Amino acid sequence: MENKNDKKVKNILSIAILLGGLFVGSLFVDLGQVMRGSGFSAKNLNKSEIFEANGKTWVAYGDPAIGVKVISDEACEKCDPSEALVWLRRVLPTIGAQKVAFDSEEGKALIAKFGISTLPAFIFDKEVAKTDFFSQAQVLFESKEDQFVLKTQELGLAPGKYLNAPEVKADDAVSGSADASVKVVMFSDFQCPFCKSFWSSFRDMMKQYDGKVTFVYKHFPLGIHPEANGAALASDCAMEQNKFWEYADNLYATQKDWSGKDSIQKFKDYAKNLKLDTGKFNQCLDSKKYQAQIDASTAEATAFGLSGTPATFINNQFINGVAGANDLKTAIDAELAK
Repeated sequence: MENKNDKKVKNILSIAILLGGLFVGSLFVDLGQVMRGSGFSAKNLNKSEIFEANGKTWVAYGDPAIGVKVISDEACEKCDPSEALVWLRRVLPTIGAQKVAFDSEEGKALIAKFGISTLPAFIFDKEVAKTDFFSQAQVLFESKEDQFVLKTQELGLAPGKYLNAPEVKADDAVSGSADASVKVVMFSDFQCPFCKSFWSSFRDMMKQYDGKVTFVYKHFPLGIHPEANGAALASDCAMEQNKFWEYADNLYATQKDWSGKDSIQKFKDYAKNLKLDTGKFNQCLDSKKYQAQIDASTAEATAFGLSGTPATFINNQFINGVAGANDLKTAIDAELAK
């Protein structure tokens, strides 16, 4: 009869044989892989940071594998994320991208969750928080439930497409019916020379599409233009007397004259030339009556990620900078045809 000591010895021998077989087997796997050039064992992988096999070069990184969901619109040429991904892989080389259609159920859920307003959008998994790039540029990410959305506009990536358009508000300067299917919204700065160049094209379109398209002017006075806020205030005081567009024409035409000294007096003189009620106008301007509305318009521009002027939306299609009348016409006609 076999005693307990004999059984114990047999069990130990069995375990030893099994472990020995696994060890010898792993050696053969290592040798076989190297001889065939078909791969590398985990032991060898730990010894080097670069490998060549089957015509490819494999590089080891300290960062973990990072998943990123790229929300985009295949029909939007400007929404192609390829160039952005090339740049991202320079700072986050271990990312693996998964495309998500903006109008899919998953896309809609992510857009709603993060309040995404532009495409393409990049949603990273929690592993990105373990990278050196994240530790140095955490301000570029917004987190929700172990996911991180990249703030593309803060990074300097131009939007390919906006998912919504600026709202037409009661205190905006509006020409045309608010019910028109196409709305052209311009964020502008009266002291901006590029806005002056663009203004004639904008006004030409207002004449061509009178009664068909709504045209909207929103204030975005830039900090680099010290007289722009005063000009915006003056134009709103003129709007109070139903003379916004005529007053705006005058401001752009005489931009060099009032951009230096005595701008406030010149703003008052322009009101007199347009036969406005100067007492009412002067009181409005001196009290900065419409400053809150101008600040709100500026905040709206910032919320859309705008940093310069002119910035124009034709529905949710965006034109950055100066555009010619033909470019505007093409964009407007495309929206009317939808």
